[in-house]
Amino acid sequence: MRARVSWTLVLAAFLAFPPFQRERVEEMGFGQIFRIERMRVDPALTQALRSRWDAEASAFAFPWGHMIPSLEDVSRITGLRVYGRAVSGYTYPCYHALAERLLDLPIERRSSLVPRAGKNAGESEDEYLARLARVSQRELASEPGPQADLDLCRFLVLFLGRLLFATRGDAVHCRFLPLLEDLGEVGGYAWGAAFLAHQFDGLSASERQTSTSGFYPFLQVWAYLHLPALRRGDLTWRGLVPIARRWDSHRDTRHLVNQLECLHEAIDSYPYLDVVWQPYLGEGDEGQPWLVQARPYFGRSVWLHALNLVLPLNLFLTQRSLGLRQSVVDFPVRDRFRRSGRSFRGLHDTTDWRERAREHIENWERKGKGVRSDATTDDAYLQAYALKYGRKVYKSARHQVDVTGEIASLRALLQSVVQDREAAQRQTTELRSELERVRGTEAGGASSSRSAGGSPSLMEDRLAGAVLRAEEAQRHLEERSERDQLRVRAETAESQVAEMTQELATLRVQRPSGDQEEVIRLRAELLAQQTLARNLQHIVTDISRSRSRSRSGVSVSRAPAPPSGSI
Repeated sequence: MRARVSWTLVLAAFLAFPPFQRERVEEMGFGQIFRIERMRVDPALTQALRSRWDAEASAFAFPWGHMIPSLEDVSRITGLRVYGRAVSGYTYPCYHALAERLLDLPIERRSSLVPRAGKNAGESEDEYLARLARVSQRELASEPGPQADLDLCRFLVLFLGRLLFATRGDAVHCRFLPLLEDLGEVGGYAWGAAFLAHQFDGLSASERQTSTSGFYPFLQVWAYLHLPALRRGDLTWRGLVPIARRWDSHRDTRHLVNQLECLHEAIDSYPYLDVVWQPYLGEGDEGQPWLVQARPYFGRSVWLHALNLVLPLNLFLTQRSLGLRQSVVDFPVRDRFRRSGRSFRGLHDTTDWRERAREHIENWERKGKGVRSDATTDDAYLQAYALKYGRKVYKSARHQVDVTGEIASLRALLQSVVQDREAAQRQTTELRSELERVRGTEAGGASSSRSAGGSPSLMEDRLAGAVLRAEEAQRHLEERSERDQLRVRAETAESQVAEMTQELATLRVQRPSGDQEEVIRLRAELLAQQTLARNLQHIVTDISRSRSRSRSGVSVSRAPAPPSGSI
């Protein structure tokens, strides 16, 4: 079932509820979702982002470093609660008996939670929604009581299984049903944190999938806020909360393949200056009471729980999103709680995840661990990042230069060249001394040389040849040193570009209206540094070509002449 159709069905069921039932849904923390307008699905953006997801790190791997959707993103974009008890409990190999008891539905091949009503020809989306709501209203209890509780339980299964934690296909899974047995406890769970774990799990699927799991507007709006230069979203309604209410996806009529190719190219060449690490700096808390209790969870690395999904939120990989410099960190490795399969039906045993994941639940109850950094620059992290990912961070056909990887390798190369040059200088000095000693040897020295089977002139020629070879090696090392020094200057220029980029990005977010001249000045300096970096790279290339030509000339001049008597 398409995600937008699922949204329409769930929204129709919510609108069909009498006011007292809607209030109960609000008290559970789900009301803000139903204030969000139905957004167009952007499968190209979803697929482009999924291709950048590193399941091992639970993070996006972009050319400029890791980025991770956070609990603050969930809270501000969707309005879901990210505080409370971990969404954990029992999972069962079969839910038939539980569904019959709690939902009063006969479990046959397929049972419907809502009346089936297809869209009529020529019917608009709003007309279809209104008709579905009218049809559903006839089936719902209008007064509190056991039947109203049953209606609410059925609705929550539909909402959780087909919208918030949707999976591929039409079936509505019942894995959260055990948590709905006591409706008074439903609002005490951190459903927003469970939703984020489900998003991480969905991103780990094959990058060829164009459908998305769960509430798809979240990931789209996250990209609109953090990567605005992609221009995939339209800011239609300003000032509304949660933030997803402000946006709709940009209509793109091109073929999906063409959209995806353009998105890959745009992300590969995305200007670092336009990456928004802290999109909520100018946002207040007005009209968002759920943020008060959620704030202690922001900016912390913590384990997320959605029953059998136990996944890490590794915010220590994205310290820049907290206004810090990114320090060098150990990149995560795969955890034993990751499921090997994609299907929830693969759970063949009854499992108590509160017991199996006890240590991780305690981590959630402690609100994880705060993120700190003493780094004054991102350079060391970027070098380690480049060594780990290399060109894997580029997805377009025309890969960009891996600048950080080049910097890391050039630093090691420069150290090696310095050591080789010092060794060559010592060898040249020793050979010069030996040559001078041989040239100064008189008859006695010649006699001893002859007794050893050689001649002074032959020894002198050999030493002279060795000196020439050593001098040539030294010249070669000096050329390499000069080239590498130029590359280091290019590296310095790149570093200055990055620092100016960061400074300008900060000004973009924080600057008052009077700072436009400062931004223009920084842009000019940034352009000058980029020009310098390109010029240095051209110089390095010219030196390399010149050295290749000089080597060819030396090889020809040193080719041995044939003996005069040869034929």
